[in-house]
Amino acid sequence: MDLLDSMAQAAKGMKAQGVRMRVISENLANAETTSTTKGGNPYQRKVVTFKNVLDKASGQKTVEVDKVMPDKSDFIMKYDPNHPSADKNGYVKMPNVNPLIEMMDMREAQRSYEANLGVIDIAKGMITETIDQLSR
Repeated sequence: MDLLDSMAQAAKGMKAQGVRMRVISENLANAETTSTTKGGNPYQRKVVTFKNVLDKASGQKTVEVDKVMPDKSDFIMKYDPNHPSADKNGYVKMPNVNPLIEMMDMREAQRSYEANLGVIDIAKGMITETIDQLSR
């Protein structure tokens, strides 16, 4: 694998982590979004899954987003009989979003993104150094 292939692989990793960060941001933005109908379901957390894909040009496996799918975990029930979405017992279904988990996932995605960016910076530096050495 040459340096340009390394940069392309890292860019694909950055793209996948960028999608993951956008989904996490959406989850955080909707952490308190309840249903607009009485007894209806609130916002449902989304999760990103990845897959390995063979890049035929380089012969290397790369990462891509496979699916953005709903998290099947249970909604949180909160007692609030005055809420417009409350059921007959006074409970409101709250989103299955835990902001602490979302922040940890965001940090992990950020670190993966930064690691891929570091690969691109190093490869770019190696290419620049090679060109400088050849021009002397």
